[in-house]
Amino acid sequence: MYLERINGPEDIKKLNVDELKVLSSEVRDAVINRISKIGGHQGPNLGVVELTVALHYVFSSPIDEFVFDVSHQCYPHKILTGRKEAFTDDNHFRDVTGYTNPKESVHDKFLVGHTSTSISLALGLAKARDLKKEKRNVIAIIGDGSLSGGQAFEALDYAGEYDKNLIIVVNDNDQSIAENHGGLYKTLKELRENNGKCENNYFKSLGLDYVYCDDGNDVEVLIKELKKIKDIGHPIVFHVHTIKGKGLAYAEKERERFHAGGPFNIEDGTPKYKGNGDNYIRDSLIKILEEDPASLLVNAATPGGLGFDDNIRKKYRDRGQFIDVGIAEENGVSLVGAAARGGANAIFATFAPFFQRTYDQMSHDTCLNDSPATYLILSPGVYGMNSATHIALCDIQMFSHIPNLIYLAPAYKEEYLAMIEYASKQKEHPIAIRVPRLTYSNKKDETDYSIMNRYKMEQLGEDVAIIAVGELVPLAMEVAKKIKEETGKEITVINPHFLSGYDELALGSLYNTHHHVITIESGEKFGGFGSNISSFFADSDVKVINLGLGKEFYNDFKADELLDQCGISLDKLFNLTKNLLEIKK
Repeated sequence: MYLERINGPEDIKKLNVDELKVLSSEVRDAVINRISKIGGHQGPNLGVVELTVALHYVFSSPIDEFVFDVSHQCYPHKILTGRKEAFTDDNHFRDVTGYTNPKESVHDKFLVGHTSTSISLALGLAKARDLKKEKRNVIAIIGDGSLSGGQAFEALDYAGEYDKNLIIVVNDNDQSIAENHGGLYKTLKELRENNGKCENNYFKSLGLDYVYCDDGNDVEVLIKELKKIKDIGHPIVFHVHTIKGKGLAYAEKERERFHAGGPFNIEDGTPKYKGNGDNYIRDSLIKILEEDPASLLVNAATPGGLGFDDNIRKKYRDRGQFIDVGIAEENGVSLVGAAARGGANAIFATFAPFFQRTYDQMSHDTCLNDSPATYLILSPGVYGMNSATHIALCDIQMFSHIPNLIYLAPAYKEEYLAMIEYASKQKEHPIAIRVPRLTYSNKKDETDYSIMNRYKMEQLGEDVAIIAVGELVPLAMEVAKKIKEETGKEITVINPHFLSGYDELALGSLYNTHHHVITIESGEKFGGFGSNISSFFADSDVKVINLGLGKEFYNDFKADELLDQCGISLDKLFNLTKNLLEIKK
């Protein structure tokens, strides 16, 4: 074995080409060992093994600086830079994160998990190098899917007039998360089919030098080509054709399913854990598309998150009712806002962390024009993804204050279904729906959402009220039940539904009968929903206690444990409420 001798990039340079090929196989096995047992990004990492080995063989990290776009293809890089035990030893799997992280190694320049950023970041490093009159290579490694993001184009555009060393490695595996869409990919396909020689060259049109490598999984070929461009004195695109999922036949065939996921059986790729098959988001969207031929669903490269497999996508794409804009959330938000303005029943849906880059399009393009579009904010808050790069703890702060935007928070699946039905039929305002992990209440939601900012009184009591946002309503109800059982008292539980406005009637009714209000939310409390409630009661005798997460970046956490640390758990809320009940107004 060669991998056991590799403790850093300097050890790779001691091997010959034949030994590097064996090393590549061992690195791939290490990746498979980890992802098969705990999940992670599968296809992207398997596809860049040889490319990563070649990069570290030719260049000298950390002197030469690597910037991985998204960094969901950084596992081989981590293995080769002193972190191999996190892939070979089950007891060390949690020693590293799934993304590049400067706290782990000097070989990681940035903590990054969003797409289309690498070329901008690399340009920044290059400019700093130039200003300090230093000499080194700066290399951005970007996947073809990330090229669809507007920031990637903006950076390429500037790179076209930059005149110093910058190497842009385009890892082209003809696949984003799902299939690629857009005119750019027609040109990439043409370049692949013509060995990089066709005149229709996107990169050259921007003024960039260009080299193509058709076999991006041949370490010997890669080393030969990379040596030619090392220390180059101007920007160049090294366009490399790789195979996503390389080394696992089923991953190479089912590229979308094996982009990322949970543990699987190496023998056949079957998942070790299966869900319950319930996909109420998918079913609600299909219902709208079927019932209204003027409806349009837009997604940004994550259709699997909606439950839209290839067959479903093709059906509605052929009808003109489904668009995947690629990794271009800004385009998706504005497109949907304009489509709604034009009379379509338009919906944009993607994960909450990626909405963060769409603030201007939400505020200016959609809400300023009061366009009645619908936006599904998937997996917000602590019950979403648990990486600092893929979590949205400030969605309430981002959306609740934008004029004209109605931000709804369902507590149960039935409420979500009622909200999206209302949102897709009304023509008054833009509506965003916060869709975290939800359970069924087994009760049909009869709420009239056309009555703005009307809170739902889940339970009426006195002295203490808990106002719970969305998915935390069931917890508040458990607390109220336990209080009743152990003290005989009934407290008030409020499900606000609307996060973008006050229910002055409901809140005002608490003045004379309650002395404390507790707010709980699954995101940051600083500037969050609870802060708005506190401002409402600022001039009254009602005391408000806001519970939520602190203002920091959280990483690799367990949601319930983190909430408990913030006082949001059955036992801690019960004890707090019980103590407050003993305080006289």
